Amino acid sequence: MGLTSNKLLLLAVVFAVALFGATLWLWPRLARSHWRVLLGRAGLLLATQFALICCLGLAANQAFGFYAGWADLFGTETNQGIVVDQSANSGTGGPLQVVSTSKVKGGSGADADPQTAGQIQKVDIVGQTSHLAAPAYVYLPPEYFQPQYRTRTFPAAVVLTGYPGTAEALVSKLHYPRTARDLAKNGRMQPMILVMLRPTLAPPRDTECVDVPRGPQTETFFAKDLPDALLAHYRVGKRPGSWGVIGDSTGGYCALKLAMRHPGTYAAAVGLSAYYSAPIDPTTGDLFQGDRNLRDHADLRWLLKHEPAPDTSLLVTSSRVGEHNYKDTLNFIREVRATDRTRISSIILDSGGHNFNTWRREIPPALQWLSGQLTDR
Repeated sequence: MGLTSNKLLLLAVVFAVALFGATLWLWPRLARSHWRVLLGRAGLLLATQFALICCLGLAANQAFGFYAGWADLFGTETNQGIVVDQSANSGTGGPLQVVSTSKVKGGSGADADPQTAGQIQKVDIVGQTSHLAAPAYVYLPPEYFQPQYRTRTFPAAVVLTGYPGTAEALVSKLHYPRTARDLAKNGRMQPMILVMLRPTLAPPRDTECVDVPRGPQTETFFAKDLPDALLAHYRVGKRPGSWGVIGDSTGGYCALKLAMRHPGTYAAAVGLSAYYSAPIDPTTGDLFQGDRNLRDHADLRWLLKHEPAPDTSLLVTSSRVGEHNYKDTLNFIREVRATDRTRISSIILDSGGHNFNTWRREIPPALQWLSGQLTDR
C-alpha cells in the first residue's frame, strides 16, 4: 500500500485502536512489580503511542502532501531527473509528453466535458538545456477547448509547491484548477493555463531553484526549459507579459526569485508565506560551492540593494500571528517600495499558520491579482 493510501491510514487507525484496547485489557494483569511485568507495561505504552504517532503522521501527510511515497519519505529516490535519450522513431519525442488526462473536480456530473470544465493533463517535461526532467500537472481552462477560442493564446502561471511537497497536492489539496475555473467563470479573472509542479527537480535534495555548480541546473530549467516546453506544446502567450509564477513556502521564494532574476520571462510572481534567501541545511547541501556571488544572487533583499530593480510585479503574503516571515515580509515590502521599477502588493492576514488552510484563503485573491498582471498575447 502506498504512503498516501486511505487503506493504509485506516489500517493504522484500526491497529492503534486494537492496541489501546489490549492495553486496557491487559493492564490489571500487569499490576505486579516484577521486572518482566514492568517491561510489559512499558512495551504496551510505547507500542500504543507509536501507533498513534503513525496515525497522526499519515493523516498529516495526506492533508498537507509532504511526501508522495515511501521512497520520498526515506530519501531513497534514485532518479535524479537527468534526461535520457529517447528513440527518434518512437513517436514520443519532444520536451513535453502528456501521460494522462482527468477532469477538474468540484463541478456537476455534466462537467466531464473539457469545453465546460476544462481539463487536467499529467505531463512529463524534459529540459533541453538543464538536462533535468520533471512530472507536472497542466490545467487547461474550458475556453482552451471551445471552438470560438481555437486561435487564441492564453496566459500561463507556473505553480510551485513547498518542500518536500507533491504536485498532486496543488490539485487535490490546494484546489488550484477548481479555483481558477470558478474565478474565471464568475468573471473575476481571465482564463489561464496553470502548470503545477515541485520546485525540487533532483529529489530528495532541496535545490531552492538554484543552478548548483557541478550540480542540478534548477534555475535554468524554470527560467528557460519549462517555458520552451510549454510554448512548443500549448497555445501560450509568447510575450513576457503572458507569464507569471506563484508558489508557497519554498515555492514562494522560488517564484519571487524567478521574477526578479528573469523579468524577461516572468512578468509577475506571488510568494505565499515565502522567505527571501536560500537556506543551507541538510536537505539542500552546499548549494553554492563557496561561490559568494552565487549566494548573494540567491538573496532577494541583496538583489534589491545591489542590482538594478527588475521590471516585474510581486505579491507577498504573511500573517500578523502564526507566520515566522511577518517581519521579513514587511522589510521586503519596504525595500521594494524604495526601488523605481519593481511593483509590490501584499496580503496580510490577522492570523494564519504556515499551512494549506492559510494558503487556501490566499490563493483566490492571489490568482485574481496575478491574472490582472498578465496578457493573453
